[in-house]
Amino acid sequence: MVDNPREPGEFHRKVHVANMDFYYGATQALFDVSLDIPAQQVTAFIGPSGCGKSTFLRTLNRMNDIIPGTRVTGDVLIDDEDIYAGGVDVVMLRKRVGMVFQKSNPFPKSIRDNVAYGPRIHGLRDKVELDEIVEKSLVRAALWDEVKDRLDDSALDLSGGQQQRLCIARAVAIDPEILLMDEPASALDPKSTTRIENLIDELREDYTIVIVTHNMQQAARVSDYTAFFYEGRLIEFGSTKQVFTMPNEKQTEDYITGRFG
Repeated sequence: MVDNPREPGEFHRKVHVANMDFYYGATQALFDVSLDIPAQQVTAFIGPSGCGKSTFLRTLNRMNDIIPGTRVTGDVLIDDEDIYAGGVDVVMLRKRVGMVFQKSNPFPKSIRDNVAYGPRIHGLRDKVELDEIVEKSLVRAALWDEVKDRLDDSALDLSGGQQQRLCIARAVAIDPEILLMDEPASALDPKSTTRIENLIDELREDYTIVIVTHNMQQAARVSDYTAFFYEGRLIEFGSTKQVFTMPNEKQTEDYITGRFG
């Protein structure tokens, strides 16, 4: 956790969400969510299971679009551009907004081909450039030294923690502006979790990072800002220091102190 985070309202916003409602068919999952996410900071979403935090995360790169019957109302802007406007290229949107999932999901390919996959999809064919991207991305994901001599080995041979860092390398290989992480360390052992948290701390220099976590201690350690969700509503948003030490809402205090959730 940063020592002196800037207070909300004083940052440069990367994402602006206003009056968003989200529906799975006839079921409403998010209610009137309004939130500005700061650029090149780490923002954590916390709240009990089923509160809508992962659903909200996936609205930021339209991953919910792949679920039949979903619907979004309200505004979701990235750099003041409406990502739900007609004609938006969703493939290009997901190039700008990368994602790392809860369960590591490396492709059944070599380590090299996992990282090069995204750049190839976007048309890059030059082997020298691809090799440079692979190395740079694995360095950023703190994995290069462990795998540089076996890039042609299967990614499935890596440990769980290494596979998750490979997925982070794959996400940053397409040079996104925003990195979404949906409980990226929940399936990992404590040592691997620490490595992921240290990596998040390093990546904040280059990316706007949004992380969903069920682990409040983790949110306190890695994030600059925290948003607390409950039953599909955004209850409170502020600097992590403020939310964890002087929450404005009793629901937030009750959740953080373990009275429910």
